[in-house]
Amino acid sequence: MSNLTQNKSERPKSQTNYLMLIFVAIVAGAIGWFLAHNQRALTTSHEMGKNPENGERKILFYQSPMHPWIKSDKPGKCTICGMALAPVYEGEASFDANSDFIKLNDNTIKLIGVESTAAQVAPLKRTLRVAGTVSDDETQRRILSAQVPGRIEKLHVNQVGIDVVSGQPLAEIYSPEMQSAQRLYLERLNLVKSDTGAITYSELATYRENLLSLGMLDDDIKKLEEHNKPSTTFVVRNLADGTVISRKAYEGKYVKVDDELFEIGNFSSLWFIFDAYEISLPMIRLNQKVTVSLPSFPDETFVAPISFIDPSLNDTTRTARVRVVIPNPQKRILHRQTANGIVHIETEPLLIVPRSSVLYTRSKPVVYVDLGEGAYQLRQVVIGKTGDDDIEIVKGVKEGEKVVTQAALLVDSQTQLAHINDAQNDNAQNDNSDSDSKSSVAASSVSKLTSPVILSDKFVKVMMSATSALSADNLAEYQKLLPTLVEEVNQTTEEVRNILKPLAEKLVAGKDLKEARRPFEPFSNSFADIIKLQPAEKRQAKIFQCPMSPVLGTARWIQNQNNEVLNPFFGSEMLNCGVELQ
Repeated sequence: MSNLTQNKSERPKSQTNYLMLIFVAIVAGAIGWFLAHNQRALTTSHEMGKNPENGERKILFYQSPMHPWIKSDKPGKCTICGMALAPVYEGEASFDANSDFIKLNDNTIKLIGVESTAAQVAPLKRTLRVAGTVSDDETQRRILSAQVPGRIEKLHVNQVGIDVVSGQPLAEIYSPEMQSAQRLYLERLNLVKSDTGAITYSELATYRENLLSLGMLDDDIKKLEEHNKPSTTFVVRNLADGTVISRKAYEGKYVKVDDELFEIGNFSSLWFIFDAYEISLPMIRLNQKVTVSLPSFPDETFVAPISFIDPSLNDTTRTARVRVVIPNPQKRILHRQTANGIVHIETEPLLIVPRSSVLYTRSKPVVYVDLGEGAYQLRQVVIGKTGDDDIEIVKGVKEGEKVVTQAALLVDSQTQLAHINDAQNDNAQNDNSDSDSKSSVAASSVSKLTSPVILSDKFVKVMMSATSALSADNLAEYQKLLPTLVEEVNQTTEEVRNILKPLAEKLVAGKDLKEARRPFEPFSNSFADIIKLQPAEKRQAKIFQCPMSPVLGTARWIQNQNNEVLNPFFGSEMLNCGVELQ
């Protein structure tokens, strides 16, 4: 009895302990699950950028999806395209800018000293410094030669540098030939005077002309007729006012016909002659002013216009001789002096920017265009003439656009450093992109074209109409044009068809604009690239580019010949977003 009673009394006690253990286990499990759940929630909240206290995501700033350099700490609209700024949350990546852009904060701009200047249409000025020599006027240079053979008996001018006047005796030559010619003339003259009829005046004129051909002047013949006696010497006289440049006549020297005796130059006006390299010749014009300075006049300059530019280049130096005529009435400037000149060049009005804005760090010259709000766009440019401070821009920048003139090289360095990460991010994104996007990008290449292609006017017109319809959000009009657009693809050349047909096959009318625009973007991009290959003078439409297109990231389209941007990839959502390509 006692054992039975004891067993009955212990059974409820053991059951109570067992239940207690189960309860404790359940409570402990619940607490562990609760703690683990909260820890996971805190971790997830931290990773997602949420505030663990109230569950709200923390906004770092607001940014324009189309123009990523436009940022604000408050909600608003993009100052360029008017699109609402999108919030960028903690833990999220901001929108990547196109590789042609760089965004600098105010501190960086001040630190590196960035300054910008607007491109303007103005004359290009250049100072061309040249060196040359001063020479006499070659058009007034005279060489006196012996016209009869003989011996120089006497020199009236026996040194170089002597000023002489017209008719002045320079030398006397003993010449039996001249003496014989004079004697014959006097004999015939006496016969004429005797009136015997043995000789006529016309025959006498022949003998007189012989004397003139031998170098005698009219005055010399008159004196011969007066004295009626042949002279044993012949007087060589100067023919024009000037200065003796060289002398080859010496007393006692025998000379033959055409032997050079004296060289006479005129120093009342001098030529400053310099060589201009062919790279400078297009900017040199007749009548441009040249400031000439001489070592003998350190505090004085002479200003005269360019009178002649040699049309023939020197084969060795590849230069052309340029002449400036300097008046020298008092003969202060010496013959054959060295001189320096400054050519003052001013062209017709051109589109110019400061020379410091053009960089040569890439395969082609580039500038950075200041877009405002700390944003700068890299532009390739075609340059023309170069001035002292400015340079002509043939293509790439429009009048009024501001370009970076100070610290442009530092901005370029910032751009290249910033986009090293962009390139790495692009590679990562490309690895994760779907095959449809890859095929669209690959198909958009026009590298297969062997030469520029001129598309039919109908094809281009239909394409522009389809683009215009999408930019106007007119889905019905686009759907109406789509069959004609596809048909024109089939009518074009084989090499163009191979590029466009795979993309045209994906074009759809779409139940909404988004569905229609998605396949249209790669097709438009390839079409614009074909147009872009055409020579500028034959290009059938203007080309615009969207730097943040929905499918390709950067895509192009064509428009008719106006300057308004009408984006077909976004329509009214961001109608004027894009830039014109040159």
